[in-house]
Amino acid sequence: MINRLRRQFIVIAMLSVTLMVFLMTVSINVFNFLSTDSALCGTLQMIYDNQGMIPQFPGGRPEKPPRGQFTPETPYSTRYFVLYYNGDGTLAMADMKHIAAVTDTDADSFLLIALDHGEGMGYKGQYKYYVVCMGENQYMAIFLDCQRELHSVQNFAVISLLVAAACVALVYLLIWFFSKKAIGPTVKSVEKQKQFITDASHELKTPLTVIATSLKVLEMEMGRQKWIDKAQAQTEKLSELVNDMVTLARLDEEKPPVRFARFDISSLVTETAGSFQDFAAAKGHTLEINIEPGLSCCGDEYAVRQLVSILLDNAIKYADDGSMIRFDLEKSKKGLTLRTSNSCTGLDAEKLDQLFDRFYRPDRSRSKQTGGFGLGLSIARSIVETHKGSICAKCPKEGVIQFIAVLRE
Repeated sequence: MINRLRRQFIVIAMLSVTLMVFLMTVSINVFNFLSTDSALCGTLQMIYDNQGMIPQFPGGRPEKPPRGQFTPETPYSTRYFVLYYNGDGTLAMADMKHIAAVTDTDADSFLLIALDHGEGMGYKGQYKYYVVCMGENQYMAIFLDCQRELHSVQNFAVISLLVAAACVALVYLLIWFFSKKAIGPTVKSVEKQKQFITDASHELKTPLTVIATSLKVLEMEMGRQKWIDKAQAQTEKLSELVNDMVTLARLDEEKPPVRFARFDISSLVTETAGSFQDFAAAKGHTLEINIEPGLSCCGDEYAVRQLVSILLDNAIKYADDGSMIRFDLEKSKKGLTLRTSNSCTGLDAEKLDQLFDRFYRPDRSRSKQTGGFGLGLSIARSIVETHKGSICAKCPKEGVIQFIAVLRE
């Protein structure tokens, strides 16, 4: 239980940290791209405002430079070309003197890009372009080489992701290292609680034994009486409750007292389930058992036998009067599947997970009739989790409940 609590703490903490780092990294990269894109848009707008050219100032920086990241070196470091064409797609002029990577022979392919896009800005490969209507049936398409800027954005994204991954890994190591201290108070509280339950249960066994013995002696001397029978029944119930609490406390230990060995689970389940045939018949139920033969399991034989008994006892006690109960053992993709299925009217499908909580009983009136304490399914879950398996309750259709336990082979 402590290891599971520690793992849950690490998983929750890591998911929170990873999500925050991811959102921060994405936000920074989005902002970086938008900032770069804004600068490129400003350059394109400046070229358009100056009739297809970047203004030059031979005497140095002007008093009122154009908007954007403009310096005296901008006209010499910016590579671009301009296409002038008519509305029917006829190229009127191609200004290629400010770029070396594109020649006049490439103008037609870039003209098609401008015609397909229409007015506005867009990207094509390493170029960002701006298509503007200059007048009636006259258009200008400015293509700006932004390979350097896009490469910078890409490098920044890669580096930021690597840094984020390194930070997440470092945080994982720190959380793993300090997780024991973080859950220390909770662990101490749980340990004290389990120790109290174990000690109290052992202390209760002695007086219960004395009471049960005294009642038997009293019955021998005075004969059978209803008051003695009631006291004996309550003593037996209390003894059963104490035993269940001790079982739960032991299963919740860091190293539960189970012995793993390979055994024939088909034979074990057939024998255990068969012993419930008469009990089911006495309660007015028909028990249908379907066991796949030849299956083996690596686990604690006594614990698995107890698991089968709990599932069948729960199904027989809470099934509708005169209904049929089905018990199956089969091999599935996840492992060995134990399944009970029975009708149960008045079932709240939204509270199925609560059935495995300790002392939870969905129907108090029926629980009093069956004499249950609400610990059986909790013990079943602890047994399954000790075997690294899973257990759940499902409602395949209205009025029918299934308990499905999956064990590793």
